[in-house]
Amino acid sequence: MNTRKTFTKYENLLSFVSMAIHISGLSKTYSNGVSALKNINVDIQQGDFFALLGANGAGKTTLIGIITSLVNKTAGKVIINDIDLDVDPRLLRSIVGVVPQEFNFNIFETPLEIILNQAGYYGISRTEAMPFALELLEKLALIEKKDVPSQTLSGGMKRRLMIARALIHKPTVLLLDEPTAGVDVELRVGMWEYLKQLNADGVTILLTTHYLEEVEQLCNNAAIIKDGEIIKMDSVKNLLNSLQSEPYRIELSEKTEITEKMTNSAPFKLVFIDSTTLEVSINESTSLQQVIDWISSQKLNISGIRPKGNRLEELFLSLVAKPD
Repeated sequence: MNTRKTFTKYENLLSFVSMAIHISGLSKTYSNGVSALKNINVDIQQGDFFALLGANGAGKTTLIGIITSLVNKTAGKVIINDIDLDVDPRLLRSIVGVVPQEFNFNIFETPLEIILNQAGYYGISRTEAMPFALELLEKLALIEKKDVPSQTLSGGMKRRLMIARALIHKPTVLLLDEPTAGVDVELRVGMWEYLKQLNADGVTILLTTHYLEEVEQLCNNAAIIKDGEIIKMDSVKNLLNSLQSEPYRIELSEKTEITEKMTNSAPFKLVFIDSTTLEVSINESTSLQQVIDWISSQKLNISGIRPKGNRLEELFLSLVAKPD
């Protein structure tokens, strides 16, 4: 079977399919009795940038393994662009690109060779694949390393090579299992921009990550998985809005001697980080203006106010910390 030719006849049908990924009743129980997934139900629309969040061992990689036929499911359905995993797993794999957590390429081959060889698995000739392979290497800042042994690449470069390899057959759905692990901040931001452009061009992306700021920067919708079960699923915007409180850091213009009386007299939760920095939680009963007024009443001058940081991380921690 020529997978490339079979895939081509389906390309024109994709515009009629609204659901990119449909997962229903998906479960996985290993032979030792461990339940890695328990009745997972997730629908991801065409063109969505969807995040799957969870701690190590929550079931994220197992789910991706099932979609890519590397792990056999116990029960449930997986349908991607109207292709049923149970009916035609080979065709399904032909429209999906995957970036796994672990490096799994031949370290003695060059990046260009790795990408061209990957194209061959999909029935794409080296001549046909070459222009796009070079384009991918250029966009992912690997073009200068295209002819060196891959074992000489840094961890971040290897991670970007995995993304390039996953895209060579132009998949309509991209699965990213913690793709920026080991990538330095500057290069990670560059990868974010590239992934945003891929998504804008119509590629549906399912992302798992521990860098929760990526979710705020990239994703429209998200699900949080704990112990093999989805415990929360909504738009990223709604998830953030559901936070009951939001921490703020307030910088003081001069050093302050902290007293227990001062801390206890505050009509809201107040924590002094150091002599010039304090942290407060804003909720329905406390406005930021009330905090500012109280600080001024203590004869303190404010030099700056900013959110403490990652609000989605606060939500994630509050959910996974709840007892079952």
